Amino acid sequence: MRSLGRRARAAGAALARTTPGARTQALTAMAEALDAARPELLAANQKDLETARLKGLSAAMTDRLTLTCDRIDAIVRALHDVAALPDPVGQEIARWTVPSGLDIARIRTPLGVIGIIYEARPNVTADAAALCLRSGNAALLRAGSESLNSAMAIATALRQGLAASGLPADAVQLVETADRAAVGAMLGGLAGCIDVIVPRGGKGLVARVQAEARVPVIGHLEGICHIYVDAAADPQKAVDLVVNAKMRRTGICGAAETLLVDEAVAETLLPMLAGALSDAGCALRGDGAACALVPAMTPATDADWRTEYLDAILSVRLVAGVAGAMQHIETYSTGHTEAIVTEDSETAERFLAGVDAGIVMHNASTQFADGGEFGMGAEIGIATGRIHARGPVGAEQLTIFKYVVRGTGQTRP
Repeated sequence: MRSLGRRARAAGAALARTTPGARTQALTAMAEALDAARPELLAANQKDLETARLKGLSAAMTDRLTLTCDRIDAIVRALHDVAALPDPVGQEIARWTVPSGLDIARIRTPLGVIGIIYEARPNVTADAAALCLRSGNAALLRAGSESLNSAMAIATALRQGLAASGLPADAVQLVETADRAAVGAMLGGLAGCIDVIVPRGGKGLVARVQAEARVPVIGHLEGICHIYVDAAADPQKAVDLVVNAKMRRTGICGAAETLLVDEAVAETLLPMLAGALSDAGCALRGDGAACALVPAMTPATDADWRTEYLDAILSVRLVAGVAGAMQHIETYSTGHTEAIVTEDSETAERFLAGVDAGIVMHNASTQFADGGEFGMGAEIGIATGRIHARGPVGAEQLTIFKYVVRGTGQTRP
């Protein structure tokens, strides 16, 4: 692990001296190498899927783990998209002159070496490596045991692309062991070789990282996302958005986990929503008022409002208008993504301004909570903290800045 850290630090220093064009060329070469390695990727993924079946992993975890030709297509496209992004390194954020005559500029610079710890998400290997490279950072990746074979195959292809482009292959390194001690070593910072840790996985992983890390952390605990249907919502639009927000992919952090419905329209609208969700295969857990209108619902407990199901389960509560929705969200939100469905622009603006989350949405599915959908090429995760980065973490969010001061001989009296 110490050797990996030293090599990452050396590669990061070399990357900081490369040009945006060289990084773009490397990203394109990485995408081409990954595209050419499809047979190896699919074969490695089959090993992981067989292990997943033996371990009895949930359907949601298995879905995250699975690679298909279409998903490899999407990973390759994401690399090309990141290659096409503006390079943030060296960007001038602000510039001004002070009374002493000094010219001061704030300039984006790489963070350095970023350690990424993740679980059953093979695509994170490519997304994280690409975003780190675009922002001039070296990436030290630690995949979960469930996806280790897939991650190793992807990392091998990415390193081949880097080498072919003339950049140091050690700019992308994968920890090739499932030993949990490797995570502890990374959290300790590898003797100053890691600058930032990004966890991407379940609550247990992220809680451990946040509790034990001796370096800064960019991460989120859970995605308990709410979608509120207001009295002024278009009924058909509400049905379409709620079903998509929950059921398009239930195992992603942007999937809705709680449906809030304005009690003023619940008598007519809730049965429509419940029927559409049930037809889509979603199990519903409602509060007393919701169960009274839709008796087929299972009564919800307080634990349901605090649960990220990552499955075809949705908790349902009736609330007293937008104020009631915002109160519930304030109590139970994890700061990931919150959405309102309404045709009343004033109500929408009240919700967007008053709800504290990394992402707030109006008349859009929470499934759009994704860096790629935000035009960021890809994302390394959704940050729910309040320092440095929040929401989708793309290349720009993986930079810091320095002040460049230009003078003409000034001395301070």
